[in-house]
Amino acid sequence: MPDPQPIRLTATVKAGGCASKLSPAVLDAVLGQLPQQTDPNVLVGFDHADDAGVYQIGPGMALVQTVDFFTPMVDDPYTFGQIAATNALSDVYAMGGRPITALAHVCFPASGDASVLGQIMAGGLSKMVEAGCAVIGGHSVRDEETKFGYSVTGLIDPKKVLSNGGARSGDRLLFTKALGTGVITTAIKKGAAKPAWMDAAVRSMTTLNKRAAEVIADDGVHDQQGPSTGDHHPAAGNLGYEVHAMTDITGFGLIAHAREIAMASNVSLRLFAGRIPLLEGALDCVHAGHIPGGLLANREFAECVVGWQDGINEELKTLLFDPQTAGGLLISVGTGAARLREALDAAGVPAVEIGEVLERRRPLIDVAP
Repeated sequence: MPDPQPIRLTATVKAGGCASKLSPAVLDAVLGQLPQQTDPNVLVGFDHADDAGVYQIGPGMALVQTVDFFTPMVDDPYTFGQIAATNALSDVYAMGGRPITALAHVCFPASGDASVLGQIMAGGLSKMVEAGCAVIGGHSVRDEETKFGYSVTGLIDPKKVLSNGGARSGDRLLFTKALGTGVITTAIKKGAAKPAWMDAAVRSMTTLNKRAAEVIADDGVHDQQGPSTGDHHPAAGNLGYEVHAMTDITGFGLIAHAREIAMASNVSLRLFAGRIPLLEGALDCVHAGHIPGGLLANREFAECVVGWQDGINEELKTLLFDPQTAGGLLISVGTGAARLREALDAAGVPAVEIGEVLERRRPLIDVAP
């Protein structure tokens, strides 16, 4: 008898990775109707549309908490587990925190191959070990579509929380990683992705944002409003750069996450489209029509706040809404932006200056060539 063909995880789901998430328009409408938090220890709650929640548990100590799980966007189970863990950890890093514990979330078919599930969980654990984050439990349910991810808890100094609401006019915008995982994984699902495209996307999606967060935490000056008191809390660093706000670019795409920074900070942003790094094959995928549904939802939700200058082609415009899985960090930096970029590059984290922060105006996000 011939050996059975290995299962293609991407063929078992309707949408993969962060492209499987609900539309930002739906979430915005629902969350906007919920009551405001009244607990004074909630430094960052869901009403901020931020990457993770922050809860103060004592003087100089707060918890950073997040949850993230999704469907497969690659066919290899071990790699899928690695990507799911990398993505879940990213929200803690985006707040400036250090992840310490995680709980696994598993949805798996009752008739599924247990060895596949074992590989998924082993891949996730490998990234949690790399992050120094202990997996201490989890929960599972039967589901015809495989889903996997984690709830992650981290620690942070309440005076050093990097929310999406601290950007200031004059800041420079740095971006790590490159765009294109959504369209490339859509091509993977269709069996149309070239090996080089898949390799580049997988490298990006399995690279932790840990090193970038460490560079910012160890060497920067955090000079922002404290979430609970409104006071400024500078923390001296070695290189003297000021990080005012940060977010990771994930399921809502670059434009919608940039929108969150602009709205939370009461500023406008200018992005320079030609500077934004793209994964190999990303433009080819757009040209070939490998467009995830999540990209279309992101564009429908956020393009209304964008002003396009002349000279930007349609393929590049499209990629600015691409739902990223385990994407890079968008960092708003005041004094010392060039020094931070050099420090990130020296730490092996590619960082590109892709824009600037402006005083509030229309359009909310101006995109230049």
